[in-house]
Amino acid sequence: MKALLIIAPERFRDEEYFYTKEELEKAKVGTVTASKFGGESKGMLGGKAMGMPLNKVDTNAYDAVVFIGGGGSAVYFNDSLALKIAKDAYAAGKVVAAICIAPTVLANAGILRGKRVTCFLGEDSSLRAAGAQYTGEGVTIDGKIITADGPKTAKEFGKAIAKALGK
Repeated sequence: MKALLIIAPERFRDEEYFYTKEELEKAKVGTVTASKFGGESKGMLGGKAMGMPLNKVDTNAYDAVVFIGGGGSAVYFNDSLALKIAKDAYAAGKVVAAICIAPTVLANAGILRGKRVTCFLGEDSSLRAAGAQYTGEGVTIDGKIITADGPKTAKEFGKAIAKALGK
């Protein structure tokens, strides 16, 4: 099993990336990181991560696609490539997950209509506008769509993704 973690080139949320990655790897799920331009990305709290460029992503190579939040993740809200990755992964029946403000990427990709979801409060209106049912929970699972509200639920989010992958 392999999960793709998509982070912002700058201002990704450190806990959401590092804790999710840690929980996946504990469950023996391989992780690969990607960002808009590749190379080094910087977190909001100073963490650093290396990733491949988004335009090199082949969704067929992954069992899950995970969008990490943080202020910088808004760069993907209307990014045609990020939206295509979300749509393709969903259409292929893969686990598609997002935390914090990143569920807006899934909403804008058109894959949340009728789904139960959560997010960082403040983005809930974007999800509702896309036809999603906002739960306000820490982590919400609806089929293969997994969403979480922010840093405090990052470990639970990672565990939920691993469980959805059968780990």
